[in-house]
Amino acid sequence: MGDEVSTRRATHADLPAVIDVARAALGWSDSDAAFLRWKHLGNPYGESPMWLAEADGRIVGFRAFLRWRFRRADGTTVRAVRAVDTATVPEHQGRGIFTRLTLGALDELREDGVDLVFNTPNTNSLPGYLKMGWQEVGRLPVVVRPNRLRFPVTVLTARRAAGRDALPSPVGEPAEVAFADRDALESLLATVPLRYGLATDRTPELYAWRYGNPRLGYRVVHTGSMADGCAVFRLRRRGRAVEAVVCDVLAPRADVLRSRELVAAVACERGADYLIRLGCDGVAAGGFAAVPRMGPLLTCRTLDGTPPPLESDWRLSMGDVELL
Repeated sequence: MGDEVSTRRATHADLPAVIDVARAALGWSDSDAAFLRWKHLGNPYGESPMWLAEADGRIVGFRAFLRWRFRRADGTTVRAVRAVDTATVPEHQGRGIFTRLTLGALDELREDGVDLVFNTPNTNSLPGYLKMGWQEVGRLPVVVRPNRLRFPVTVLTARRAAGRDALPSPVGEPAEVAFADRDALESLLATVPLRYGLATDRTPELYAWRYGNPRLGYRVVHTGSMADGCAVFRLRRRGRAVEAVVCDVLAPRADVLRSRELVAAVACERGADYLIRLGCDGVAAGGFAAVPRMGPLLTCRTLDGTPPPLESDWRLSMGDVELL
């Protein structure tokens, strides 16, 4: 095995080789490969920039960053990326390829106009990010609302990673159907005020992409028509528990009562032991309670050397962080 490893930015022609690396390193299947294409090529914020490591005449590692955009209440935007998928083939692991690819991308991302990189690393990858200059922002505040009598028993098994595959639900309608009417969704979004801090820049195109993949099983509920607001959720298994993930709640004029009505419509899914969401938007009352140390840990690195935004400045929903 040669010792020379070079790195470069990926092109479309490299995608089959990237998938081969993921198969070798992570055991990916054909459905995982389709998920990668959807995730990194269909994003309305832009295709994901990727970097590759080459050795012995072949690609042996890759690193991908998912483009994202935030909008503040004053209308200004922040261009961001999420440090997401990465893999190195087994025979080249332990040679610093992950670090080289990650740090090597930062200068080009800065030249691309990216302001910051954020992600929610697991306990295994967190030390590596901290060594590369990422900073811990804080643990995102998860809140839970019981939905079945067996909740006290099943919730004890829920402190583990959730499954990616969705469970079927008869409540609401498929997101790919609900969000097919872009004009109706755009009209609703126009009535939803911007939130202070860093909130995802909501567009009809984003919602159609983010929730419109049928494999992911997202459902949409509303209390009359799209103009009255809607909530996005999906069912998934976590341990012995079945949870309804409340990903997004869109209520005209940020009406708290309407938001609670929409969440109550999600609670009609009696197959769910509990509802779970991020509790950072002030609408988590109405039966929800905080679950300490359950939320994902948010980390960030700005590309201009300034401190990352404070924990209180981030306005993320579960849909912003789940799966991606």
